[in-house]
Amino acid sequence: MEHNMLSLDFWQDTVTYERQSMPTGTIGCAALNIPDATIENLDELCVTVNRFLETMTDGTPDPALLPETKEAAAGILKLLHPVPPFDCLDMDFYIPNISKAFTPEGIQKYQAYNMAFLYGTLSAEQMEEYRPGILLGRITPVLGQLAFSLREYKTAMTQFAMELDAAESNRTPDGLAELFGRYFPPESFLTEDSKWMSFTNNTMQYLSTIRPGYDVPMLVRRMHYVSFVGMLRSDLYEGLCVGHAPKKCRVCGKWFLTTNARHTKYCGGLAPGDRLHRTCRQIGNLKGRAQRELADDHPLKQIHERRLNTINRYVKRGTLDTELADVMKKLAKDKMLRAISNVAYAQSDYEKEMEQDALLAEAKHFYNN
Repeated sequence: MEHNMLSLDFWQDTVTYERQSMPTGTIGCAALNIPDATIENLDELCVTVNRFLETMTDGTPDPALLPETKEAAAGILKLLHPVPPFDCLDMDFYIPNISKAFTPEGIQKYQAYNMAFLYGTLSAEQMEEYRPGILLGRITPVLGQLAFSLREYKTAMTQFAMELDAAESNRTPDGLAELFGRYFPPESFLTEDSKWMSFTNNTMQYLSTIRPGYDVPMLVRRMHYVSFVGMLRSDLYEGLCVGHAPKKCRVCGKWFLTTNARHTKYCGGLAPGDRLHRTCRQIGNLKGRAQRELADDHPLKQIHERRLNTINRYVKRGTLDTELADVMKKLAKDKMLRAISNVAYAQSDYEKEMEQDALLAEAKHFYNN
């Protein structure tokens, strides 16, 4: 797929964006993590682009505004470049081409293209000639409204994602469809509430193309959008159709995409502030293990509990000295704590050393010495 920052290729349960393929829903999920501070920093840049957009809407694009608009447009892309999903964009391609669009020649091509389109004289050969003008007409409203669009997307979709993240939610395609219908009721069709359910001014085509990582053509559904917010929503919804949904990491608080019905709690990114550079999943597994270790029915604790019961029975029968029993109990507790903190020991010698005869022999050694 040639460079087009507002096009997606859908194939089965994957999406291709800017020549990168990933599970469907990845792009829409990533946008939930765009920092509010980043959107605030976009505001001033978008205002600058919008000043030029107003003159385009009036039909007389103002060349005097081009230098500051070009700088603002490049600034928007540079600001977003480190932020997923915009990190997929090839800035070596977009920034130079956008710079060519915000020029007096770009305005001339834009006006000539509009006239040719209006009078029906546009030919395929002219498309390449008018490319800077076409780009100017498409990219200006997209960049001018970007801060507002991203803020709207995060507000609406974060609330929806919270519903999807609920512990009791069924994360199968059927369960996600039921949740979608509950959050976006069908009766809101063609009403103001339906704006998050429907799409306008988008085009779709089916074509045979070679996807990244493959050497044979595949039939894909290519979607072209007029705004980033429409593209992000579409990818998120397409993901829900195949059982992909956002989940909030219980360690770092970021949204990540799950591709099965499991209620995964942790993402695979680096845990914030961890000096050992462990992932959230590693930290989460340790937390989960710690919680399991505190449980009374933990298998290692059950071995310890059974041994204490045996020791107490022997003392009650009078076949085991009380002082020797106390040594056995202390050894048993030490071994249990060691097993809890040392997986290798727990999986090798722990159970054998906790047998009655082995523990008694070790206790006698300590008792006699």
